[in-house]
Amino acid sequence: MEDQEMQLKVRRVSDKFTESMYVLANEPSVALYRLQEHVRRSLPELVQHKTDMQSWEEQSQGAIYSVEYACSAVKSMTNSSLYFKNIDSLLRQAIGIKEQISNSQGRRKRTADLSVLKEGGEKHGSGM
Repeated sequence: MEDQEMQLKVRRVSDKFTESMYVLANEPSVALYRLQEHVRRSLPELVQHKTDMQSWEEQSQGAIYSVEYACSAVKSMTNSSLYFKNIDSLLRQAIGIKEQISNSQGRRKRTADLSVLKEGGEKHGSGM
């Protein structure tokens, strides 16, 4: 009886050992299967994130270029203050000359109107 019990215990131990060895032998393949499953599920989402990031990068690069261009334009405008002062001076001169011309034309017209009135008055005065 002890032999049968001993054989039974040995068989149980060997079966458990065999089962453990089988699980250990197959464990890497199960892990690799799980890893493959995870990659298959998450890869499309990762690809979408990558394309989104590339699109955002392109938009950011465009915005950065626009800002740099605007900054250079502002810097060139500050360097051109001398030109704006010169333009201001020339415009003031042009306005002054225009006023002089308008005034002289107004005087001529008044002088011409007065002479026409004098001539008309002399004609009427001599006719009466």
